[in-house]
Amino acid sequence: MRRMRVAAVCGAAVMATVGGVAPDAGAVGGPEPALAYHGSLVLAAGQADVRFTPHVLGSAAASGEKVTVLLRWSAPLAERQELPQTCVLAQPQVVMCRVEGPDADGVGPRVGLRVRLQGAPSEVLVEFGTLRSGQQLEELAGQRQQQVLALDTGDTYYF
Repeated sequence: MRRMRVAAVCGAAVMATVGGVAPDAGAVGGPEPALAYHGSLVLAAGQADVRFTPHVLGSAAASGEKVTVLLRWSAPLAERQELPQTCVLAQPQVVMCRVEGPDADGVGPRVGLRVRLQGAPSEVLVEFGTLRSGQQLEELAGQRQQQVLALDTGDTYYF
């Protein structure tokens, strides 16, 4: 029964990510490649562990430039966090991580972080977005984001 619940939620998460993240218009070189994120999310007792790797969607060439990955949480995060050096709590529900962009094979570095949520919500929805050089956080508001839902079961949800 537990596996069925995980499969059902993961299936819903996959359906929410169809199409991935919309490509942004780039500068001189044309549109930058769209990125999708693959990894896992575990929620237990108000603590979330997330691990992800950026991947280039389709056959677009990877630029290798640094990108800022935005993780927007549906529940407020605790004020004090122990985040990796490349990550920062940007807003009460937003963590931003600056990472190397995908390599020539279209795969970026693996990123892992643990966040504490305020209280112990029964579920959390995490939206992944890519903030390009010169782009403002507010510009992502109208774009389709990759989403992952995790229930407070201690189960691993893959995306």
